[in-house]
Amino acid sequence: MKSVLDALLSVVLAAPCCACEEPLEAPTGGPMCPKCWASIGPLTPPLCDVCGDPLPSWRTFSTPLALCPRCRRRTRFIDRARAAGRYEGALRAAVQALKYDGRRSLARPLARLMRDRADAVLAGADLVVPVPLHPFRRLERGFNQAADLARHLDLRVEPVLRRNRATAIQADLPAARRHANVRGAFDVVARPDRLRGLTIVLVDDVSTTGATLDACARVLKRGGAREVRALTAARAVLTSG
Repeated sequence: MKSVLDALLSVVLAAPCCACEEPLEAPTGGPMCPKCWASIGPLTPPLCDVCGDPLPSWRTFSTPLALCPRCRRRTRFIDRARAAGRYEGALRAAVQALKYDGRRSLARPLARLMRDRADAVLAGADLVVPVPLHPFRRLERGFNQAADLARHLDLRVEPVLRRNRATAIQADLPAARRHANVRGAFDVVARPDRLRGLTIVLVDDVSTTGATLDACARVLKRGGAREVRALTAARAVLTSG
């Protein structure tokens, strides 16, 4: 029955893949074709031990703590961050289709990719916390893409963070201004005893400088969290230190 419905929809709707824009052979399987899903490669080691950025190939795993230049210069509140892949190609198209086009069916396969490629970040975690949107932006968009991703990670999800002010969109700002833009923009809304001693995984769609994740981790640790990790669908890798 499903194959008949797919054949009918592919003829009637001629729905394109959100990445390659070729007609979908199986529209009921989601808005991205299998070929584009298969094209999404992982971030390959060596990676920065903290933010997950790829390191120059001359670094080896014998290094006690391999850090990228940014993480060596700046104190990080995130203990370890990982992503399913680079924010480019089909993965970028999938994230943008979820976030801006409301293609919420993409959240489940994206979360599956995140689980498969960063299971060490989820291992032993007590709680998953989605990065919150400001209420006005949440109302405008109709959903929080980070919360949609978090729901499919097979761990307890609690929205213990609140964004207390509307900030400029991080993507519109140069890297040097992103930390200042989100400093003090988040509060913990849970009772202090709810977080004490927990290992928490923050979830978002994309990380670039990690400023938003770090601002969230700062207040979670002040609220009693023992360790704060981060997991995103994609990482926009910065080429300069």
